[in-house]
Amino acid sequence: MLTQDDKALLEKKGISEEQIVAQLACFEKGFPFLKLEAAASIGNGIVAPDADEQKAYVAAWDAYKKENHMVTKFVPASGAASRMFKNLFEFLGAGYDEPTTDFEKKFFGQITHFAFYNDLNEACVRNAGKDIAALMADGAYKAVVSNLLEAAGLNYGALPKGLLKFHKYEDGARTPLEEHLVEGALYAAGADGKVNVHFTVSPEHRALFEKLVAEKAAKYAAKYNVEYNVSFSEQKPSTDTVAADMENHPFRDEKGRLVFRPGGHGALIENLNDLDADVVFVKNIDNVVPDRLKGDTVTYKQVIAGVLVTLQKKAFEYLRLIDSGKYTREQVEEMIRFVQQDLYCRKQDIKNLEDADLVLYLKSKLNRPMRVCGMVKNVGEPGGGPFLAYNADGTVSLQILESSQIDMKDPEKKAMFEKGTHFNPVDLVCAIRDYQGKKFDLLKYVDPATGFISYKSKNGRDLKALELPGLWNGSMSDWNTVFVEVPLSTFNPVKTVNDLLREQHQ
Repeated sequence: MLTQDDKALLEKKGISEEQIVAQLACFEKGFPFLKLEAAASIGNGIVAPDADEQKAYVAAWDAYKKENHMVTKFVPASGAASRMFKNLFEFLGAGYDEPTTDFEKKFFGQITHFAFYNDLNEACVRNAGKDIAALMADGAYKAVVSNLLEAAGLNYGALPKGLLKFHKYEDGARTPLEEHLVEGALYAAGADGKVNVHFTVSPEHRALFEKLVAEKAAKYAAKYNVEYNVSFSEQKPSTDTVAADMENHPFRDEKGRLVFRPGGHGALIENLNDLDADVVFVKNIDNVVPDRLKGDTVTYKQVIAGVLVTLQKKAFEYLRLIDSGKYTREQVEEMIRFVQQDLYCRKQDIKNLEDADLVLYLKSKLNRPMRVCGMVKNVGEPGGGPFLAYNADGTVSLQILESSQIDMKDPEKKAMFEKGTHFNPVDLVCAIRDYQGKKFDLLKYVDPATGFISYKSKNGRDLKALELPGLWNGSMSDWNTVFVEVPLSTFNPVKTVNDLLREQHQ
């Protein structure tokens, strides 16, 4: 089945023949839906700390940072902004020249409000000999869009979101990359004033990210009296997945070469696994706000981090107690309550376990990577949701699930998904070392049965693409997971360019 050229390509990517066989088998058999118990909600899997509890958690986080732990902010930033400009690309290809749709009218009607307006104006003068106002007066709207999206102008249609100008300030405009540097200074600085920020980027844009950090980091380091340690990594070629045709055979291009596709954000579990850190904040590149609105973001990042280190401290105490062998029946029962009530991991037949097996079970459940995830109230935004789901070992625990993991043909499961009170804004803080100070091998906690298949096309031919278990879905399936309600004000993604006109980004 595999040619010599195929084998050479696999070797170059670091992918084994066994992996290809396994991936093709996934196309054949598909992925099972997850068995659900319920959508998580306040009082049933989601915690909503009151004002006093919030203060205590912020204090716990402050105390933890003073103990010289390694804290890192991890930002997936490889996504291209092309989808942000889908409507404007369509306008360029449309058979009309003036703004016609509501989207187009809004874009041009409020164009001066964009943080990139001055740069775009300069590009228009340079390339078209007229500024934006003059081009619009002449009806040359497409010239304005061309200068925004295409290489001769700002090239925003081909750049990643992290490098676009999002927000206006007195001293100039800021990109999401800069906003993440500022956020890092506000809640992730260590006792020594060091701020570790790690961006995952695409190879073709890495130099641009590095250039922007070189230009801007010193400014924010001086402003917030911190020292930045900014690092980058790329999605590994070994995490690419082979594409298949509609008959589940390897998809080949017109030259007969195997076609591979990036494995989705789940591939980044490898990048996260490579980090040398105790605690890692995970947040998407486009979910940033200007300084005037950062208060809630900073407070709740500290709250969820405080929840994490409080729970971790307790888990570590129990693990050391188990290792000592000097524990009482009451202490074992206390551990059971902690696992079931605080970590939301339940086992139906726990009472049937012999004492020795019970302690082994508790140790296995306590000694795992841990994450606390912010959850916002559902206001109709798309995205994964918080659920109580069954695991392969018969336990029920908290999971973040996407709709593709749920059997929507089952009315009961569909209703659970649709009636969910909260959804996942990708707001995580993770503890990735064990109680003995060793790094967990995060790849051991991935559930390989939680990938999914999507349908794409290449040069007009249909293909099937294999997505790896998502970073915060199946890739963290076997972690200890806790959900905390955070306000909607902490979730401000930019899906289209016009989202930048929302009050939260002005």
